[in-house]
Amino acid sequence: MSEAEHPERHQRDVTIDDVRQLMGSSTPHFALQIRNRIAKLVRELPEGHPARIEGEREIARLTELGYSGEVRGVQHEDGIEPLPSLSAGPGEPGAH
Repeated sequence: MSEAEHPERHQRDVTIDDVRQLMGSSTPHFALQIRNRIAKLVRELPEGHPARIEGEREIARLTELGYSGEVRGVQHEDGIEPLPSLSAGPGEPGAH
């Protein structure tokens, strides 16, 4: 996945829909790349701008997703420990 941006987004005001377009395809594998694209998209917006607020919220979610992975259903079964990559926090051994 490229971190290149659509040129037309730089020719108009950034909207919440622009942020949502980027976050729509978020998976653990691409979460940190998408996070970086959103950060670039909203960094010039003033504090309180709706797209910046949405972007900052999504940046936090993508950071967590990128480091912790995605768990669906039950977290784990009794007697079976989760994989290290799912239990390690950012910067801890086993985290990606």
